[in-house]
Amino acid sequence: MPTPSDPDRAVYAISVAAELTGVDPQMLRIYETRGLLTPVRTDGGTRRYSGRDIDRIHRIARYLEAGLNLAGIERVLALEAETDDLREHVRRLGGRPRRRS
Repeated sequence: MPTPSDPDRAVYAISVAAELTGVDPQMLRIYETRGLLTPVRTDGGTRRYSGRDIDRIHRIARYLEAGLNLAGIERVLALEAETDDLREHVRRLGGRPRRRS
């Protein structure tokens, strides 16, 4: 199933997200409860996942395979978001962030 052209467009039901990622729907619900995912909800309360959500689920699965627990993954994702925000801030200021070697 192709990913929609807009990665933020929430089109996948939980069963499709589970099939695309190999992650059980119950685990997707747990990820949501833990704040690792925030799928869009329809007016009827049905979860809808975007291409960006699917990518995030894959990242969570890789971190789990690497031995992190959900608390560790939560922290890693928060640090990634903070890093992205800082890079964007530096970009807006006209600079280039230095990369560690």
